[in-house]
Amino acid sequence: MTYRSPVIVDTDTASTPSAPGSGGAFGRHSSTRAIRWAVAGVLALSLTACITPPWQQLPASASQAEVQAQLGKPKEVYPLAPGVTRWLYPTKPFGEETIAADFDAQGRLLHVTQVLSTQEFNKVEIDKWTKTDVLHHFGEPVETSAFPLMKREVWTYRFKQDDVWFSMMNFYFDADGIVKTTQISPDPLHEKRENNLF
Repeated sequence: MTYRSPVIVDTDTASTPSAPGSGGAFGRHSSTRAIRWAVAGVLALSLTACITPPWQQLPASASQAEVQAQLGKPKEVYPLAPGVTRWLYPTKPFGEETIAADFDAQGRLLHVTQVLSTQEFNKVEIDKWTKTDVLHHFGEPVETSAFPLMKREVWTYRFKQDDVWFSMMNFYFDADGIVKTTQISPDPLHEKRENNLF
Protein backbone atom coordinates (compact mmCIF):
# COMPACT_ATOMS: atom_id res chain seq x y z
CA MET A 1 0.00 0.00 0.00
CA THR A 2 1.33 3.41 -0.97
CA TYR A 3 1.34 6.06 1.76
CA ARG A 4 0.42 9.55 0.78
CA SER A 5 1.19 12.62 2.85
CA PRO A 6 -1.87 14.50 4.01
CA VAL A 7 -2.73 17.57 1.97
CA ILE A 8 -3.46 20.74 3.93
CA VAL A 9 -5.85 23.07 2.19
CA ASP A 10 -6.04 26.74 3.14
CA THR A 11 -9.71 27.53 2.71
CA ASP A 12 -8.95 31.25 2.56
CA THR A 13 -6.81 30.91 -0.55
CA ALA A 14 -8.19 27.75 -2.09
CA SER A 15 -9.94 28.19 -5.41
CA THR A 16 -11.19 26.15 -8.27
CA PRO A 17 -8.73 25.34 -11.04
CA SER A 18 -8.36 28.10 -13.59
CA ALA A 19 -8.70 27.69 -17.29
CA PRO A 20 -5.44 27.75 -19.23
CA GLY A 21 -4.29 31.28 -19.97
CA SER A 22 -6.51 32.85 -17.30
CA GLY A 23 -3.61 33.81 -15.06
CA GLY A 24 -4.70 31.51 -12.27
CA ALA A 25 -5.14 32.65 -8.70
CA PHE A 26 -2.49 35.33 -9.12
CA GLY A 27 -4.44 36.94 -11.94
CA ARG A 28 -7.65 36.92 -9.97
CA HIS A 29 -5.96 38.38 -6.88
CA SER A 30 -4.39 41.11 -9.00
CA SER A 31 -7.78 41.97 -10.46
CA THR A 32 -9.29 42.07 -6.97
CA ARG A 33 -6.56 44.40 -5.76
CA ALA A 34 -7.06 46.66 -8.76
CA ILE A 35 -10.78 46.87 -8.07
CA ARG A 36 -10.15 47.66 -4.42
CA TRP A 37 -7.73 50.45 -5.33
CA ALA A 38 -10.22 51.86 -7.83
CA VAL A 39 -13.00 51.86 -5.23
CA ALA A 40 -10.69 53.48 -2.68
CA GLY A 41 -9.81 56.19 -5.19
CA VAL A 42 -13.46 56.94 -5.91
CA LEU A 43 -14.22 57.13 -2.18
CA ALA A 44 -11.28 59.47 -1.62
CA LEU A 45 -12.48 61.80 -4.36
CA SER A 46 -16.01 61.72 -2.94
CA LEU A 47 -14.75 62.61 0.54
CA THR A 48 -12.67 65.45 -0.87
CA ALA A 49 -15.73 66.84 -2.62
CA CYS A 50 -17.70 66.61 0.62
CA ILE A 51 -14.99 68.40 2.62
CA THR A 52 -14.47 71.24 0.12
CA PRO A 53 -16.58 74.22 1.25
CA PRO A 54 -19.35 75.26 -1.16
CA TRP A 55 -17.82 78.71 -1.69
CA GLN A 56 -14.63 77.11 -3.02
CA GLN A 57 -16.65 75.20 -5.61
CA LEU A 58 -18.08 78.30 -7.31
CA PRO A 59 -17.12 78.59 -11.00
CA ALA A 60 -15.25 81.63 -12.26
CA SER A 61 -17.51 84.48 -13.41
CA ALA A 62 -20.55 82.84 -11.81
CA SER A 63 -23.73 84.91 -11.89
CA GLN A 64 -25.33 86.28 -8.75
CA ALA A 65 -28.14 83.77 -9.23
CA GLU A 66 -25.64 80.90 -9.32
CA VAL A 67 -23.87 82.14 -6.20
CA GLN A 68 -27.16 82.54 -4.36
CA ALA A 69 -28.20 79.03 -5.40
CA GLN A 70 -24.96 77.69 -3.91
CA LEU A 71 -24.55 79.86 -0.81
CA GLY A 72 -28.02 81.23 -0.19
CA LYS A 73 -29.12 84.83 0.23
CA PRO A 74 -26.32 87.07 1.57
CA LYS A 75 -26.67 88.43 5.10
CA GLU A 76 -24.95 91.73 4.23
CA VAL A 77 -24.49 93.60 0.94
CA TYR A 78 -22.14 96.57 0.47
CA PRO A 79 -20.75 98.70 -2.37
CA LEU A 80 -16.97 98.63 -2.83
CA ALA A 81 -15.12 100.24 -5.72
CA PRO A 82 -17.30 101.84 -8.43
CA GLY A 83 -19.43 99.11 -9.96
CA VAL A 84 -18.32 96.43 -7.48
CA THR A 85 -20.72 94.89 -4.95
CA ARG A 86 -19.74 92.68 -2.02
CA TRP A 87 -21.97 89.94 -0.61
CA LEU A 88 -21.09 88.73 2.88
CA TYR A 89 -21.93 85.41 4.50
CA PRO A 90 -20.95 85.66 8.20
CA THR A 91 -20.95 82.77 10.66
CA LYS A 92 -21.12 84.93 13.79
CA PRO A 93 -21.70 85.01 16.67
CA PHE A 94 -19.68 81.84 17.27
CA GLY A 95 -18.07 81.19 13.88
CA GLU A 96 -14.65 82.43 12.79
CA GLU A 97 -15.40 82.88 9.09
CA THR A 98 -17.12 85.38 6.84
CA ILE A 99 -17.25 84.57 3.14
CA ALA A 100 -17.10 87.56 0.80
CA ALA A 101 -18.24 87.33 -2.82
CA ASP A 102 -17.46 90.34 -5.02
CA PHE A 103 -19.37 91.06 -8.24
CA ASP A 104 -18.74 93.43 -11.12
CA ALA A 105 -21.31 95.82 -12.57
CA GLN A 106 -22.72 93.01 -14.72
CA GLY A 107 -23.34 90.83 -11.66
CA ARG A 108 -20.53 88.40 -12.47
CA LEU A 109 -18.33 86.94 -9.72
CA LEU A 110 -14.91 88.57 -9.54
CA HIS A 111 -13.55 86.57 -6.62
CA VAL A 112 -14.62 84.95 -3.37
CA THR A 113 -12.61 84.76 -0.18
CA GLN A 114 -12.76 84.20 3.58
CA VAL A 115 -12.13 87.68 4.99
CA LEU A 116 -11.76 87.00 8.72
CA SER A 117 -8.12 86.03 8.36
CA THR A 118 -4.69 87.34 9.30
CA GLN A 119 -3.95 88.14 5.67
CA GLU A 120 -7.11 90.20 5.23
CA PHE A 121 -6.77 92.01 8.56
CA ASN A 122 -3.25 93.07 7.55
CA LYS A 123 -4.81 95.11 4.73
CA VAL A 124 -6.27 97.59 7.23
CA GLU A 125 -4.37 100.91 7.17
CA ILE A 126 -4.03 102.72 10.50
CA ASP A 127 -5.10 106.40 10.45
CA LYS A 128 -6.73 105.87 7.07
CA TRP A 129 -9.46 103.22 7.22
CA THR A 130 -12.83 104.32 8.56
CA LYS A 131 -15.70 102.46 10.17
CA THR A 132 -17.28 102.27 6.73
CA ASP A 133 -14.15 100.68 5.25
CA VAL A 134 -14.02 98.07 8.01
CA LEU A 135 -17.75 97.40 7.77
CA HIS A 136 -17.72 96.95 4.00
CA HIS A 137 -14.64 94.73 4.07
CA PHE A 138 -15.40 92.47 7.06
CA GLY A 139 -19.07 92.99 7.78
CA GLU A 140 -20.73 93.74 11.10
CA PRO A 141 -18.61 93.00 14.20
CA VAL A 142 -19.57 90.29 16.64
CA GLU A 143 -19.52 92.89 19.42
CA THR A 144 -18.80 96.57 20.04
CA SER A 145 -17.43 98.34 23.12
CA ALA A 146 -17.02 101.97 24.16
CA PHE A 147 -14.20 103.45 26.26
CA PRO A 148 -15.22 107.05 27.05
CA LEU A 149 -12.01 107.97 28.89
CA MET A 150 -9.92 106.81 25.94
CA LYS A 151 -12.42 108.28 23.49
CA ARG A 152 -12.34 105.02 21.62
CA GLU A 153 -14.94 102.68 20.19
CA VAL A 154 -13.91 99.06 19.63
CA TRP A 155 -15.24 96.64 17.04
CA THR A 156 -14.43 92.99 17.61
CA TYR A 157 -14.31 90.08 15.17
CA ARG A 158 -13.83 86.42 16.04
CA PHE A 159 -11.23 84.62 13.85
CA LYS A 160 -8.45 82.03 13.77
CA GLN A 161 -5.08 83.74 13.86
CA ASP A 162 -2.81 82.16 11.24
CA ASP A 163 -5.59 79.57 10.78
CA VAL A 164 -4.64 78.03 14.14
CA TRP A 165 -5.35 80.17 17.21
CA PHE A 166 -8.88 81.10 18.27
CA SER A 167 -8.60 84.87 18.60
CA MET A 168 -10.40 88.20 18.58
CA MET A 169 -9.42 91.07 16.28
CA ASN A 170 -10.18 94.45 17.84
CA PHE A 171 -10.33 97.71 15.86
CA TYR A 172 -10.03 100.92 17.90
CA PHE A 173 -11.76 103.94 16.33
CA ASP A 174 -11.41 107.55 17.42
CA ALA A 175 -14.30 110.01 17.68
CA ASP A 176 -14.11 110.61 13.93
CA GLY A 177 -14.47 106.91 13.17
CA ILE A 178 -10.85 106.44 12.03
CA VAL A 179 -8.91 103.27 12.87
CA LYS A 180 -6.18 104.30 15.33
CA THR A 181 -4.90 100.90 16.38
CA THR A 182 -5.66 97.18 16.25
CA GLN A 183 -5.26 94.50 18.87
CA ILE A 184 -5.42 90.71 18.82
CA SER A 185 -6.60 88.99 21.99
CA PRO A 186 -7.45 85.37 22.89
CA ASP A 187 -11.03 84.30 22.30
CA PRO A 188 -12.53 83.96 25.81
CA LEU A 189 -15.10 81.51 24.47
CA HIS A 190 -12.40 78.95 23.73
CA GLU A 191 -10.27 79.84 26.76
CA LYS A 192 -13.12 78.70 29.01
CA ARG A 193 -13.41 75.42 27.15
CA GLU A 194 -9.67 74.76 27.41
CA ASN A 195 -9.60 75.58 31.12
CA ASN A 196 -12.37 73.08 31.76
CA LEU A 197 -10.12 70.29 30.50
CA PHE A 198 -7.76 70.59 33.48
